[in-house]
This record gives sequence, C-alpha cells and structure tokens, in this order.
Amino acid sequence: MESQDKRRNVSEQNLIDESPSGLGCCGWILVILSYLMFIITFPLSVWMCIKIVQEYERAVIFRLGRITSGKAKGPGIFFVLPCTDTFVKVDMRTISFDIPPQEILTKDSVTVCVDGVVFFRVHSAIASVANVSDSDQATRLLAQTTLRNVLGTKNLSQILSDREEIAHNMQVTLDEATDDWGIKVERVEIKDVKLPLQMQRSMAAEAEATREARAKVIAAEGEMNASRALKEASLVIAESPSALQLRYLQTLTTIASEKNSTIVFPLPIDLLQGFMSKGK
Repeated sequence: MESQDKRRNVSEQNLIDESPSGLGCCGWILVILSYLMFIITFPLSVWMCIKIVQEYERAVIFRLGRITSGKAKGPGIFFVLPCTDTFVKVDMRTISFDIPPQEILTKDSVTVCVDGVVFFRVHSAIASVANVSDSDQATRLLAQTTLRNVLGTKNLSQILSDREEIAHNMQVTLDEATDDWGIKVERVEIKDVKLPLQMQRSMAAEAEATREARAKVIAAEGEMNASRALKEASLVIAESPSALQLRYLQTLTTIASEKNSTIVFPLPIDLLQGFMSKGK
C-alpha cells in the first residue's frame, strides 16, 4: 500500500513538473487583460468567474492550457478568470459497472461465459483528466480484457471453486494498471459462470453416478452392521432359551397392536421335535 501511494505521488509530481513553470510573456499579457476585464465588468463578471463544485466533486483548472496548481479545487467555491481559464469537473464517488459476458476458453479447453462487476473511484482528479482521455471507458475496456486474461489461465474446476481468489487477482491487476490514470479499483466480483448445455448434462450425469455409488456403499455398510448385530443377538439368545420365548411374545404384541385380522402364532421347534420322536 505504501509503495502504491508513493508511486501515485511521484506520478502526480512528474505530471506537474512536466508543465512549463511560466506562462511566458504573451501568457502574462493575456492574464493581465483578463483581470482588467474582470475589474471593468464588475460586478457582472462575478457571476461568470465564481464557480461551485459539490462535496463529491473536484475541479481541475487549466489556465491557457496548463494546470494552474498542484491539486484540484473544491469542494465549495473557487475563482476562474474569464477567457483564459477553463475547468473540468471530476466525480470522486465510487462507480460500479457490469462487465459484459465474455466467452472464455479455459486452460482445459472448455468454453465458458463469465460476467462480473467492478467498483472503482477516482483518487487523483488531475491524473484522471491529464493522463487519459476517458478514464471511465478505459477502465471498462481494461476490465474486460483482464477478465479474459485471468480466466484463460485457470481450469474449469478452479473457476467454479476459486471465485474469490480470481476476483482478488483481477482487482490487484486492474488497480496496478489504472494507477497512472488516477483510478483506484476497490472491488471486483465474479457474478455468473455459464457452462454449455452439453457440459451441464455431463457434469449432472457424473454427479448422479457419484451419488449412486456412495448410496450403494452406505447400504452395504448398513447391511454389514446389521448382520453383525444379528449375530451378537443370536449368541445372546442361544445362552438363554427363555429369551427366545420372550422374543416370541414381544413379536405377538407388536403384531396385535397393528389391528390385523390374522395373527400368526410361532410354534417352537422343540415341541415338534418331541412329537416327531414319539411318532418314530
């Protein structure tokens, strides 16, 4: 952050130093004539020479084509000379714009359509007026190309999962590129990633197959756990024959509670063995 601030200050200072220090002989003559005109036409000239800018605006004043001071004027009232001074108002508020959908070929050769939104503001009114003809339009075009360049180096899985990292990389890249234009890119967000219809179907089929495989594994694990529990229960029942009779009674209670017209009575196999032995 400190390096960026130093670079911005150096850029503004270089811009101011590049302009000639003096207006020249003819320039001073024109300025004096402007003052004389202002005095002669006073007080009518006051309404032409006094200008007002809002709290969120700054005014860059040009006198005979040169920037008058090292910083922009405002907010509030400022004075301009007639005929020799012109000024440009610059809006210092944060501006947002949508990046149009861009068709991008990813690193793994998949075509996607991506759009986003960018938030930026002017941090140096002088640089935004003197260094670029239209800072707003230049930032919009640069955001489109930056989006294509950044996403062109990513795989489809990275685009879908690492949106925050991609947005941060774009924000840093745009901020560095627009610093000489007096622009501060505050935030970049990826809004939507649109996949081809065939790719959506393929990914849906893959996800469905993965879920089915996971469901089969869970069902198999459940059957294995159930079989182990049944084995342990059978061992407990085998140690106490009366436990089996209690289980029979519990089963009858469960069946009778459901209001069934038919009730099945389980017959112990031990009784049948006694009758079979008598028959022999």
